[in-house]
Amino acid sequence: MVDRPPIKVVSGMPILGPFAENWENVQRFQAKDGDLLIVTFPKSGTTWMSEILDLMIHNGDVTKTQRGAIFERVPFLEYAAPDMPSGTEILNAMESPRVIKSHLPVHLLPSSFWEKKCKILYMARNPKDVLVSYYHFYRMAILHPDPGTFEDFIQMFIEGEVAFGSWSDHVKDWWKSRRQKDILYLFYEDMLEDPKCELRKVTKFIGKDLSEDILETIHQRTTFKNMKENQMANYSTIPTSIMDHSISPFMRKGICGDWKNHLTVAQSELLDEYYKMEMSDTDLTFRFDN
Repeated sequence: MVDRPPIKVVSGMPILGPFAENWENVQRFQAKDGDLLIVTFPKSGTTWMSEILDLMIHNGDVTKTQRGAIFERVPFLEYAAPDMPSGTEILNAMESPRVIKSHLPVHLLPSSFWEKKCKILYMARNPKDVLVSYYHFYRMAILHPDPGTFEDFIQMFIEGEVAFGSWSDHVKDWWKSRRQKDILYLFYEDMLEDPKCELRKVTKFIGKDLSEDILETIHQRTTFKNMKENQMANYSTIPTSIMDHSISPFMRKGICGDWKNHLTVAQSELLDEYYKMEMSDTDLTFRFDN
């Protein structure tokens, strides 16, 4: 039986045990002008957007994305695990322009991101699909505690006791901040429905002028099927002591509405109540179907 570290709480936020050990370095992290930051609540399209941005800054040159695994090309700011370099260590050694990924809520983002000229892309996804995906991720990602039963995990999710805390606070607080800062707020469901339209928004936001041919290359390269088969994008090169793909693949389905295959009617209604209550104080809305 693998010894899974318990969740710890830092600055009021539940976080993975090994990540907590490196928390001071995360808070002191120095962003640089020109950094691109991708932020999501977990399981909301982070790897997808990471691959897209890495291709965009290299003008669609697919060979450049083969220089390393996605977690090396787009380091995870909060990442820390035994016998592996932390996200902050990898990032501190990188040349600009850096593409960085994070799951931090807006109030815990290191202050240097606001002080420097950084562009932030936030991607949000409906809570039912996030919940299902997160449960399977907890099962296969060994740095997480055992998720227990699916029923247990639903309660943890609703109560904000999963790693990175409350889904609703996360998506709402970033939504509120989008007007004050240089933030592009995107939706997973829109990316699925019309990827080319969303890719154009991203290129405009980051100040790139890419031809339609290059955008098509990026679109094709970042379809779920192609990313799932791409060893440099699908996390298959990470040690099995960190992720056990035999339990559940890192890239599972990448669709909208998979929650219907997992939630009972009662569970779905419970999530509906949670959503209705949590979203009553915002104009932010989500789609739960294609």
